[in-house]
Amino acid sequence: MKVLNLYAGIGGNRKEWGDKHEITAVEIDPKIAAIYKKLYPKDNVIVGDAHEYLRQHFREFDFIWASPPCPTHSVFQMTRYYDDKLKYPDMTLYQEIIWLKTFFKGKWVIENVKPYYPPL
Repeated sequence: MKVLNLYAGIGGNRKEWGDKHEITAVEIDPKIAAIYKKLYPKDNVIVGDAHEYLRQHFREFDFIWASPPCPTHSVFQMTRYYDDKLKYPDMTLYQEIIWLKTFFKGKWVIENVKPYYPPL
């Protein structure tokens, strides 16, 4: 199976997948991507923007796993009510959900935190 691992980090979710799959990991930080590559040398590691990589390459995979950044969705946001760090939720998460539901023919998972709002 061809697997796309977006926002791969050092591969925490990858640990349980074994070696039977052809895995492409996308991580934006070159130092973190280097650690991933050291841990999983058989995987294809792309240093780049996972959100854009998904848009351009989703048709090439059977399964997609995404763990997009989540701080603006987290219940932790509620603690920022009185300071200037309160931010709008980064809607990249929902862009990817809508995109995959509409266009991707395979299976997919988007991992994220418990939001401070009712799920859309």
